[in-house]
Amino acid sequence: MFAVKGLDLKDLVVLSGAHTIGTAHCSSISDRLYNFTGLDNLSDVDPFLEKHYLAKLRSTCSPTDTKKIIEMDPGSYKTFDTSYFNYVAKRRSAFHSDWALLTDNFTRAYILKHANGFESEFFQDFAESMIKMGNVDVLTGNQGEIRKKCSIVN
Repeated sequence: MFAVKGLDLKDLVVLSGAHTIGTAHCSSISDRLYNFTGLDNLSDVDPFLEKHYLAKLRSTCSPTDTKKIIEMDPGSYKTFDTSYFNYVAKRRSAFHSDWALLTDNFTRAYILKHANGFESEFFQDFAESMIKMGNVDVLTGNQGEIRKKCSIVN
């Protein structure tokens, strides 16, 4: 996890909940499906992925696919709801950042709680976190950069 001035750990988990909406290109998850450890082995997969979900993703996304998309929250990717948390709890989440939430005690508890309901609490937490995000100072000039790929410094 990382720190952002003005945000706490709950805010960062709640913002991951935004993955309940939208799609992603296969290329953004291909490293979890093929050659996970980087040893040029296409059968090398992320062991964290639930095996049926992994099979479904691999049937949709080929190793070199840059065009196809997947639903980030299968079945309700157009609806802002808490079903995303169910998928994370079952190890059926697409992104590294999603499954990483289960490696910390606080974030794991939050995921599991919301996987079992508490929708109105999530909506309230999300609204509060968005307000906090709006109050975060933007870095300008030499203080920061707009990244072409979030996980890699330009």
